[in-house]
Amino acid sequence: MVGAAAGDPQGAALNAGREPIFRRDGDRFVPTGHARGPWDPDAVHGGAPAALAAEAIVALQPDDDMAIVRLTCEFLGPVPLAPLAVGAEVVRDGRRQQLVEAEVLAGERTAVRARAVRLRRADVDLPAELLEAEPPPGGGPEQAAADASPWGEGEAFHRTGMELRFAGGTDFGLGPGLAWLRLARPLVDDEPVSPVARVAAAADFTNGVSRVLEFHDHLFVNTELSIHLLREPGGEWVLLDARTHLARTGAGLAEARLFDPRGRIGAAAQALFVDRR
Repeated sequence: MVGAAAGDPQGAALNAGREPIFRRDGDRFVPTGHARGPWDPDAVHGGAPAALAAEAIVALQPDDDMAIVRLTCEFLGPVPLAPLAVGAEVVRDGRRQQLVEAEVLAGERTAVRARAVRLRRADVDLPAELLEAEPPPGGGPEQAAADASPWGEGEAFHRTGMELRFAGGTDFGLGPGLAWLRLARPLVDDEPVSPVARVAAAADFTNGVSRVLEFHDHLFVNTELSIHLLREPGGEWVLLDARTHLARTGAGLAEARLFDPRGRIGAAAQALFVDRR
């Protein structure tokens, strides 16, 4: 089950006293209104259970021996705004590589299935020019600006669960977006949040910040989320350099380069179900 993970002390102090996205109730995680998603008022945003799954995987080995380099979350239907259970296990162990699986359960139904690849951490001697950091496009979060969400009102993960600032002159309008995101409140009670969970929470916004269709006319729902990490983010903020591509078959692809204020940390992609409302 999800346990306490090494998080960001500065972020914990910032969010102290705020209502969390989930509350613990025994072995269940009860979502507050801050977990709600944009498509259905009775379902949570995908970033919320993706972050729970990430925390469960991190909690299996909270030390620094292994690093998560890939995390894939498959959404097996809407995740209800109802108590959830989370479990994780190592399905392939090894000194250099591990495969870990996690499930988010809504009642007896598996709502999210996650898989992570973990590789051993080591100090590898590499040419310095290959390790030069690519700076985040559009500047850091301090140069970015907030924009009003076009999706509903009131408590919701995309409105009150996360803080979002657009960079490089982009906004919630149609087209590619440069968006800095961070958790606006604790994920579970007052527990620290792991860096990987912060990435999962942010990366699920890829299709929203780079939308090419109007929300009121079309559905463009992600059916999964795949994240590849070069390294964990430093600090609270994650930048999505995002864009969306569509096919007439009703499929879509939302993809993003991922950055923290120091530079590139990885990439994310979502397979989209696209249709008219």
